[in-house]
Amino acid sequence: MRILFVEDDREQLVPLHEALSKVGHIVDGVEDGKTAQWLLGEKEYDLLILDWMLPDISGIDLCCYYRQSEKTAPVLMLTAKDTILNKVMGLDAGADDYLVKPVDLMEFLARVRALGRRAPLWVGDSLSLGDLTLHLSTLTVERQQNTVQLSSREFQLMEYLLRHPRQILTREQIELSLWEWGEEPESNAVATLVKRLRKRLQKVEAEDWIESVYGIGYCINLPDAV
Repeated sequence: MRILFVEDDREQLVPLHEALSKVGHIVDGVEDGKTAQWLLGEKEYDLLILDWMLPDISGIDLCCYYRQSEKTAPVLMLTAKDTILNKVMGLDAGADDYLVKPVDLMEFLARVRALGRRAPLWVGDSLSLGDLTLHLSTLTVERQQNTVQLSSREFQLMEYLLRHPRQILTREQIELSLWEWGEEPESNAVATLVKRLRKRLQKVEAEDWIESVYGIGYCINLPDAV
């Protein structure tokens, strides 16, 4: 999933951001409400994680703004405010769930997984093309009873390709979808990542499923022999 995570406390933001990235999510982490509001107008997200108390624009106001834009991705509120009234305010603003700080990491990731099942693009716990299956919860690819573990970045590329099977995806599209806001990928970053993924897919004899389209980008497709 692509997640917008808004938290002004870096001691909270950094470890939770790292935990989300480790399990394969693409996370735009920001520390203020104005930047978050701008990103909501520029990008589409599968999940929003909003701290209540933020500089400039509060998490509650961001949630209201997002819902008034008629967007439907789930919203998780993170806050130290733990009264019933506060929870009611957050839910009435359009939040789907509410987690009180300090956050337990295992519970946090479980809440994210649960909300991910409500995301508009959720299609189940796996993606398949032919006899090849990507397991979203374990970051593994399975084919013909063989399994290979992917790194988080390799998984992100594989997931993106499988969500757009048989479509030619440009390098620019891949960069915009896989790299987080504020990152500047090197000119050969996509080609290097594709090379790494193909090498990993050799273990399930599927390295030739990712086609290079000269001068444009890449496409995942069933080889003629399959």
